[in-house]
Amino acid sequence: MSTLIDDFPVLTPVTDEDLAIAVRAVRTHVPESWPEGELCRSERVPYPCRLARWGRATLAAAGLPEPEADAAPVDRLTYEAGA
Repeated sequence: MSTLIDDFPVLTPVTDEDLAIAVRAVRTHVPESWPEGELCRSERVPYPCRLARWGRATLAAAGLPEPEADAAPVDRLTYEAGA
């Protein structure tokens, strides 16, 4: 089993580029049910993986609520973040 590595840092203020990458990370690194438990669909490590945690933390730092970030298009998120 792998060891836990520190999370990626969330830089503030959140840039448009960071926001777009965070949205993609949240949408790509989702939980998937396996006999071993919930694993990241992309990395096959225990969910939430580092990128999922970073993406959600970045969206939170930008002031976006989590459910809205999951469903909203990237362009709208970028606009609401102050682009």
